[in-house]
Amino acid sequence: MKPILIISFLVLTYSHQAAAYLDPGTGSMILQGVIAGIAVAGFTIKNYWYRIRAWFGKEAPTSLLDDDDDTQESE
Repeated sequence: MKPILIISFLVLTYSHQAAAYLDPGTGSMILQGVIAGIAVAGFTIKNYWYRIRAWFGKEAPTSLLDDDDDTQESE
């Protein structure tokens, strides 16, 4: 098992010299992907955080849209 891991590591880490060019558009796409990944991670954590708080008995936060619906119904 150990020789297979060593060989796999060597094959995956060995690289040839590449003549490649990354233009500014490619860098911009990479930056947008990183920012989108951070936004998705934050949204996912926020969703699960509210579920965890509700599971422990804390009151779930109400949405501002829910408050608007209540005031319109009473008028």
